[in-house]
Amino acid sequence: MKLAIAFMSFVSAFLLGFGLLAPTVSASELISHAPDNADVYIISPANGEIVPETFQVKFGLSGMGIAPAGIDKENTGHHHLLVDLQELPDLTTSLPATEHILHFGGGQTETTLTLSPGEHHLQLVLGNYAHVPYDRPVISAPITVTVK
Repeated sequence: MKLAIAFMSFVSAFLLGFGLLAPTVSASELISHAPDNADVYIISPANGEIVPETFQVKFGLSGMGIAPAGIDKENTGHHHLLVDLQELPDLTTSLPATEHILHFGGGQTETTLTLSPGEHHLQLVLGNYAHVPYDRPVISAPITVTVK
């Protein structure tokens, strides 16, 4: 029985770490502080760029470092890419993993997206070890790309 519980704990930690499991928790329980100079941004594509259906998105971060989800280290976090959201998600709880909120809990700093032709909106949000945005959210300016 102890082995089964230990295994389930390991699996949960693994899934949480890679953004495959994002439990909803209160930010007040898991609050983290971002330095005043923390900034997240999309390196590429550029705002207004015309891109093919499959394209690379590169993430930028200054004033903080990257650490995988599940690693509680001061002044670090990991990226969440918002794709075609009409409004920001609730920034007071852990960000859910959805088709519009992509988690990069492994500490990734880029991804390849495939989107349908048309206009799409992209934005980054930095989350702490538990996928909770910081008490002063670290959010990029939104960009618009047109997929041809």
